[in-house]
Amino acid sequence: MAASAGANGSAAAAGGQVGAPTNPMATALLTDQYQFSMAYAYWKAGKHADRAVFDLYFRKNPFGGEFTVFAGLEECIKFIANFKFTEHDICFLQSVMPMCEGGFFDYLREIDCSDVEVYGIPEGSVVFPKVPLMRVEGPVAVVQLLETPFVNLINYASLVTTNAARHRHVAGKSKVLLEFGLRRAQGPDGAISASKYCFMGGFDATSNVLAGNLFGIPLRGTHSHAFVSSYMSLDEIPDKALRSKDGSRVCKDFVSLVREWLQKIQTADSLCGVFGDTNQSELAAFVSYALAFPTNFLALVDTYDVMRSGIPNFCAVALALHDLGYKASGIRLDSGDLAYLSIEARKVFRVIEKEFNIPDFGKMIITASNDLNEETIDALNKQGHEVDAFGIGTYLVTCYSQAALGCVFKLVEINNKPRIKLSEDVAKVSIPCKKRCFRLYGKEGYPLVDIMIRESEPSPKAGERILCRHPFIESKRAYVVPQHVEELLQCYWPGKSNKPRAELPSLEHIRSRCMQQLEKLRPDHIRRLNPTPYKVSVSAKLYDFIHFLWSLVENAQLPKQQREVGAVANFQGDAREHKLQASFFVALRSAYARTVAR
Repeated sequence: MAASAGANGSAAAAGGQVGAPTNPMATALLTDQYQFSMAYAYWKAGKHADRAVFDLYFRKNPFGGEFTVFAGLEECIKFIANFKFTEHDICFLQSVMPMCEGGFFDYLREIDCSDVEVYGIPEGSVVFPKVPLMRVEGPVAVVQLLETPFVNLINYASLVTTNAARHRHVAGKSKVLLEFGLRRAQGPDGAISASKYCFMGGFDATSNVLAGNLFGIPLRGTHSHAFVSSYMSLDEIPDKALRSKDGSRVCKDFVSLVREWLQKIQTADSLCGVFGDTNQSELAAFVSYALAFPTNFLALVDTYDVMRSGIPNFCAVALALHDLGYKASGIRLDSGDLAYLSIEARKVFRVIEKEFNIPDFGKMIITASNDLNEETIDALNKQGHEVDAFGIGTYLVTCYSQAALGCVFKLVEINNKPRIKLSEDVAKVSIPCKKRCFRLYGKEGYPLVDIMIRESEPSPKAGERILCRHPFIESKRAYVVPQHVEELLQCYWPGKSNKPRAELPSLEHIRSRCMQQLEKLRPDHIRRLNPTPYKVSVSAKLYDFIHFLWSLVENAQLPKQQREVGAVANFQGDAREHKLQASFFVALRSAYARTVAR
């Protein structure tokens, strides 16, 4: 789809710079019906061009943890760069909204995102509840149409990236993590998104070939049990020749060489005759695979019996390959007691290394799969194991332990006037006003607290004493003297503001950022058991505004069911230090009264 929304330049140029959304279904029609209903009501009332500010954020960290990784920003920018209704879209909307005036559809034909501004935390950053991941400014009708697609593009992306990061944390830096979720993911889009965002969250490779093509993610994959069980005997291998790695000679009967090594293994004194006859159909499959991929031979060894057949058969083929200058990659375990089998396999590899003087044979890679998740990897670590790589699928890509992150998109200001969403549930009360967000770091380099301030307030500075307050609880406050201050929101789509636009980094760069961000966190924030909540605060001035509105809610005696009201106020500075005009109180109380009456 052609680009349609410009930023610091023509629409086509801007769209060309960022490209099209990964999923071609991410078009202007990818939104909820009520967004169009509201857009029409805005248009009919002449409010469609009102300047609105929305915050996109989430309320609770997923998976029982105390951190989240932000992902999906690039897809949102691609979405708005290509946001435009086609004539086919307009015809469809006319058919489902026949009550709307023709002028509304003429309006839809013309709109794009050239007057929309998007500010976001850099993708791959560790983020926390209530802090805006994105701030979107623009004509209220247009921005309202962006709500659903933005929430859709951020929700799963951030959830699965966080899931991947948690798996990386529990596995440790030294282990290789492979994403094997394609067949179990929720459809093609779920699979492609999972591969991309799992890589972003710290995985090393994927089995998903299309994802490898689209995003440059390294690919991994060998063979299945079906390949092993498809062979009956070594006689099924027609071409038994294999040229040495350096090309200097040809082994005309690689099968015989494998058999010789198998016999040596079976009779080796150091192995004490633990290996007897092995499954010859399995051996045939291993030989066939090695002939096809002599430089990358990794065998699935649990089709029949891991220790009695799979391991000796693999070792025989690996030793035969070594004679020709090749180095086998290792084995994969897909069933059984993974801790025990990996330890026993490692013992065999080390004995063979010593017995036959084969350098690094004992360091053969052991990969484990079989419905692994964060808990099973943690259990393996506690038991002790010799696994080098984990192949993880179902529990990773489906985010089995939590279905959704729960992002929301809330109006916080319109025409320079603050708006707030009120609720009996404190967690659902929004934080009003256009805000700037900062991360304050301590002397040890760890982030201490995120703080939100009103846009008009001066930025916090390193070395200065800053009062950080809980948004809603009076008693929770602390003074912080940061050693370093980082502003979180950057401009990724400036609209007509002529602000410099932050570049969208590569996937590899985002992955590196994610790993660096996790390393910066204090260990108790990311531990699996009873992690310490990270503090999110507001400035004293912003707190005073929220607290003032909160007091009015209590006095207004709202009914138990949730109510929403727009708080209209030209609130400047600290409410405790500045008198508010009586007319403001009257107007706001009247607004509450009207809401209750409705």
